[in-house]
Amino acid sequence: MIQVKFFASLRERLGVAERTLPAENLHTISDVWSAVADFAMPANLLVAINHDYVGRDHSVSDGDEVAFFPPVTGG
Repeated sequence: MIQVKFFASLRERLGVAERTLPAENLHTISDVWSAVADFAMPANLLVAINHDYVGRDHSVSDGDEVAFFPPVTGG
């Protein structure tokens, strides 16, 4: 299983804070995104696997925690 977490505006847009997905047929971050969202992955989205930031082509494995963060701005 892969635990998927959404933060800030992504959580609001998807209407859920987290989901658990079967790991089979999920090979990359892009695969995980396609399984949970009905819109294209934003180009500036931040992604972490097990608390380490990774790129969208990074591989995922059974037992991973994947977190999606919208870009943060501030001043």
